[in-house]
Amino acid sequence: MKQEVISALSSTGLSKSEIESLVEVPKDENLGDYAFPTFALAKKLKKNPVEVAKDLAKNIKSNEFEKVEATGPYVNFFVSKKILAERTLPPIQFQGDKYGSSSLGRNKKIVIEMSSPNIAKPFGIGHLRSTIIGNSLAKIASFLGYTVTTINYLGDWGTPFGKLIAGYKELGNEKKFKKDPIKHLYDIYVEISKKEEYEKKGREWFKRLEQGDKEALRIWKLFKSVSLKEFDEIYKMLTVKFDVISGESNYNTKMDAVLEDLKKKKLLKESEGALIVDLEKYGLGVSLIQKSDGATLYVTRDLAAALDRKKEYGFDRMIYEVGAEQKLHFKQLFKILELLGYSWAQECVHVDHGLYLDSDGKKFSTRKGKTVFMKDILEETKELAREEIVKREKVPKNEREKRAAAIALAAIFYGDLKNNRVHDMIFDLERFLAFEGDTGPYLLYTYARAKSILSKPAKYQGNLDYTGKYSLDYDGVEKKLLVKLSRFPEIVVHAYNDLSPHIIANYAYELAQLFNEFYHSHPVIGSDNELFRLQLVFVSSQVLKNALSLLGIPVLEKM
Repeated sequence: MKQEVISALSSTGLSKSEIESLVEVPKDENLGDYAFPTFALAKKLKKNPVEVAKDLAKNIKSNEFEKVEATGPYVNFFVSKKILAERTLPPIQFQGDKYGSSSLGRNKKIVIEMSSPNIAKPFGIGHLRSTIIGNSLAKIASFLGYTVTTINYLGDWGTPFGKLIAGYKELGNEKKFKKDPIKHLYDIYVEISKKEEYEKKGREWFKRLEQGDKEALRIWKLFKSVSLKEFDEIYKMLTVKFDVISGESNYNTKMDAVLEDLKKKKLLKESEGALIVDLEKYGLGVSLIQKSDGATLYVTRDLAAALDRKKEYGFDRMIYEVGAEQKLHFKQLFKILELLGYSWAQECVHVDHGLYLDSDGKKFSTRKGKTVFMKDILEETKELAREEIVKREKVPKNEREKRAAAIALAAIFYGDLKNNRVHDMIFDLERFLAFEGDTGPYLLYTYARAKSILSKPAKYQGNLDYTGKYSLDYDGVEKKLLVKLSRFPEIVVHAYNDLSPHIIANYAYELAQLFNEFYHSHPVIGSDNELFRLQLVFVSSQVLKNALSLLGIPVLEKM
């Protein structure tokens, strides 16, 4: 319905995009379904905004609005009940799982780098945010018609692996490694991080690794194979898939080409035996490209990876979903690509996120031995979900396990995605798992409640053609629900434009609240307005399902 408001304001002389950016949704429903502030227009016309609002309201004539009125400097639009029902119910019913999708991204390609855990370390919650947020962004972009390639870019190269090889050679225990390889490597890493001697040993072993030393490569490949097996189990539990699994090591042999390119553009400088790119005049400091011992760095490999991806995928946009602590790195990376003459550097975006914090408000740290294994988190969450299910209903084991897995996933995913990604957040499983309030289980329960209502009337088959059967005898609560449902397509676009899944998560919660308000105050089965209310239940469940799907959360028909 927002487009009808924009169309009604087309005579103002403002562009469509200007009007769209100004149209608001009033917090007070008594001020209409949409509002247009006249300040910008008044400035352009050199008139009083209150007078501009009065003139606009008086001159807008459209049967799509019950009324249009001026309130101070705002023009408030009250959508017609009939038009609202006609424009909202059929699209949701007939488009189903595709409602809210569009061809906005048709013929455009997006690459999303996400998750990117380090091999030879436990998959902790440090990489969970990138996995969850990146997964949602990929689903949102695909929903809008973009061709999306997701890349899990493993941290599998660099001096830390030289350190771990040195530690494994001296402290490795074959029996412990066979029993739980990642746990054993983690214990070794914690131990060697306490000793300065491994800094030098690490550099030496990494140099051997870069030079193709057989022993170094054998151990590194062992680390990588056990890590991939562990990661695969976790991704299956998270129901997250990737189009490509790559790693920093893929670009070890492509460093010379990058260095040559930098030399040709006269960007490389020598500093204390190392090679750097000086970005001081851009306020970005100095980027270290090659160490004095000849070892390459993260940024060198990222330059090679960016060039390779552009050639391979011909992307229109490349998104790096990586923590906020890497902000400077990506600013330097994009600036260097720009200085190399690649105009597409402007289409590279760092989507940053804050940290998960422990209950004490402090960062989890592998180096200090303070980390949480992802497998343990998932199992603990499922167990808590099982306990909650048992309290509520006696169900067969298979069904209990299915529900527990879905509830655990919803709890973790929604517990993260409801927050603005740039903020740090406390990782609190018990709060995430609550069945009431702003939580994933609450949303699943709301969906299941709607499906339960729809299963009751024998005459309702879930696929009836309701065209033209709209009751005008519906009240404010029902209208609020319809208005909220009509806004889903614009919410999806907003979430993509801001690269912020929390916009959809917050929408899903508000929709669930409105539906439950409707449910508690309006009888459905047997009411005088039963058909219309069944329609509302059906479309509400459909849109809630679509929203949750874009967050990576599958629904449950029964709770």
